[in-house]
Amino acid sequence: MSVPFYVPPEQLTKEKAEFARKGIARGRPLIVLEYAGGILFVAENPSTHLHKVAELYDRIAFAAVGRFSEFENLRQAGVRLADIRGYAYGREDVTSRSIANAYSQTLGQIFVQEFKPYEVELCVAEVGIDGAPNAMYHIVFDGNVFDRKGFLAMGGQSDELNTELQRAYDENMELDAALQLAMRVLPRAAPAGETGNSRLEVAVLESGRPRRSFRRLTQEDVESRAGEPAS
Repeated sequence: MSVPFYVPPEQLTKEKAEFARKGIARGRPLIVLEYAGGILFVAENPSTHLHKVAELYDRIAFAAVGRFSEFENLRQAGVRLADIRGYAYGREDVTSRSIANAYSQTLGQIFVQEFKPYEVELCVAEVGIDGAPNAMYHIVFDGNVFDRKGFLAMGGQSDELNTELQRAYDENMELDAALQLAMRVLPRAAPAGETGNSRLEVAVLESGRPRRSFRRLTQEDVESRAGEPAS
């Protein structure tokens, strides 16, 4: 009779985490920045059709790095959750915290119960109104949630990018300055042999917009705000 192959739980957990980290690190980076009028999202994204940043609800947005098919499933689930909760209770009951908690539970269950963990990192952000603070939640592959303030970099070389952002970030910066900072920092994560001039996907949550705060910036808008051609 054959003896089942045994792997200690701590080794299995370590190997799953290492697998997920390697998959995420191969992806192109994404930066989230709070600025004086809202929250900015800037992602390196060579595709013009597949988005890494999207609207979830009135004042809530979703950003992700990693395997597209996996985080797109999560994005759709988040939209459904927000719509159902807003319809059943009220629009004010849909919060970034509740959505982040749902993502945390889902990713945690997948990490523990499934053979392969999701190779994704998520950010759920909500812009404040009437003087309320913004909210920015960072959810990683094993379901852990971190409450971030000011800035967040995810994807390849995120540690180096977060260090650069910490040096230059100013919570009172305007949108143009925030965009210029993100565009200055992102190329530093370019793999060897690449210039770092990838196509950018740029969006904002604007506190001054009525109800639906999410807006995508066109390439022309990015170029004019950055003061140089956007690639």
